[in-house]
Amino acid sequence: MRAFVITGRGEAAVRDVAPPEPRPGEVVVEVERAGVCGTDVEFYTGHMSYLHTGQAAYPVRIGHEWSGVVRALGDGVESSWLGRRVTGETMLGCGRCERCASGRRHVCADRYEVGIRNGWPGALAERLPVPVTALHPLPGGMDPALGALAEPGGNALRAVRGAALSRGERLLVMGPGTIGLLAAQIAEAQGAEVHLLGLTGPSLDFARSLGFANAWTRETLPGLRYDAVIDASNAPALPALAVKLVEPGRRVVFIGLSSEPSLVDSRAVALKDVTVVGVLSAFGGMAEAIGLYASGVVDPRPLVAATVTLREVGGVLAGRRPPEWGHAPKIHVDPRR
Repeated sequence: MRAFVITGRGEAAVRDVAPPEPRPGEVVVEVERAGVCGTDVEFYTGHMSYLHTGQAAYPVRIGHEWSGVVRALGDGVESSWLGRRVTGETMLGCGRCERCASGRRHVCADRYEVGIRNGWPGALAERLPVPVTALHPLPGGMDPALGALAEPGGNALRAVRGAALSRGERLLVMGPGTIGLLAAQIAEAQGAEVHLLGLTGPSLDFARSLGFANAWTRETLPGLRYDAVIDASNAPALPALAVKLVEPGRRVVFIGLSSEPSLVDSRAVALKDVTVVGVLSAFGGMAEAIGLYASGVVDPRPLVAATVTLREVGGVLAGRRPPEWGHAPKIHVDPRR
């Protein structure tokens, strides 16, 4: 089968590889849609931290936001899964340790991460092996694009949960990328007053086109009370700003990752009695995100700028973006093309 493979820093190609065979407890999915994420770009540029800690190594087969149809079953998997449209978790715990047993398999020390950690192949391929325990069925009629947005949606949902807002309270989301905009959509659907902080005019204009009138730069951000702040950016200076801006006694949520350390003054956290919440992955949030999409309460499809072929992924990772794509943040891939 064909798969997109990153072979080194700035080097990638579509290769013919052996198709997966399902092991006991696994299925093989025919991938219909996969999203390109900032983590994938970091693998391409060589900045991904796992490359430097030994948790990943080239060659890497990326892709952890996906949807598709179950085409093969391993031993022990119920036959009802065959032919179902599904998506799945990124974090695959060992299932044996105390963290997995206590419901924290997404932080299992020995976990695989689909398309990211410890060599588990990713979804930028025609077929993908997945443990049946990681699958989420998609409602009938849900299109592949929505299914592939369930993983980032689960991340965003967990960030909004972490903010612990009540209806009518004010949320500031830093970083109007895919996760930030999804968090904004989910929080608004739950009755929050949402403000967005961004860097560039086009990204803020796109946020406004989605109905978020309160989209600001650092220079124009109004001095309001922010009951919670979600940092979904990759800017190393913004975590400290989040702590500065949040209302005392409330919450800051960190879900964005910078390529260099972000410095936060713990004195500011303590003296403001701020609760800091970190979010890793969509674990525990995907099913609810799928439900929000299925009900129409949240529609993330405008966030997808284009759907490309496997052979076009290298250009996407290198930053090539035709003007006709506009300024929506997400690029999808159809590996069948």
